[in-house]
Amino acid sequence: MERGGIDEAIAGDSGAVAGLRERLRVKLRACIKLGRVKLSSGKETDFYFDGRLVSLEPEGSVLIADLMLRMIREMGGIDAVGGLTSGADPITSSIGVLAYQRKVPLRLFYVRKEAKDHGMGKRIEGPPLPAGARALIVDDVITTGGSILKACDILQEDTGAKVVGAMAIIDREEGGREVLEMAGLRVWSLFRKSDFLP
Repeated sequence: MERGGIDEAIAGDSGAVAGLRERLRVKLRACIKLGRVKLSSGKETDFYFDGRLVSLEPEGSVLIADLMLRMIREMGGIDAVGGLTSGADPITSSIGVLAYQRKVPLRLFYVRKEAKDHGMGKRIEGPPLPAGARALIVDDVITTGGSILKACDILQEDTGAKVVGAMAIIDREEGGREVLEMAGLRVWSLFRKSDFLP
């Protein structure tokens, strides 16, 4: 599989996938800003993608979920899907709705950046995950890989689940994929930064 791309990850049904991708690509292109922007990691980028403009828009959320769920089903053996709040929240929820409709058994979770200072002080939200559950971390973008690694560490420490991979809407191609792969994760993205450049 070449660089974890969606075309290589989904066998068959290529016409349907191509149509979904093109509809999503148009939506994504409209919320990409070229020019220097500072990211949450502190790093500056010349390619800023505001994922929530698409993942919180009804059709956009369905397109993302459809493409990601197809990849998840093709992988096989994934028990749980979730990620670090808040970029992963709408993606996780839309995948969960579609998985239920298509009878794909998946557990969902959100990972808090910090433990709650009230209630049970949980860092993981959602129904309990069994120890050893094979989890996939989702996010809107991959830049440095830091958000995904943080979610991995918290999930594995608090639940005993095993994170086997990561999936994002866009890979900014700024080194994050390589960091995640060095940590032993398989990495997929629906698009790459280069898909949107002239």
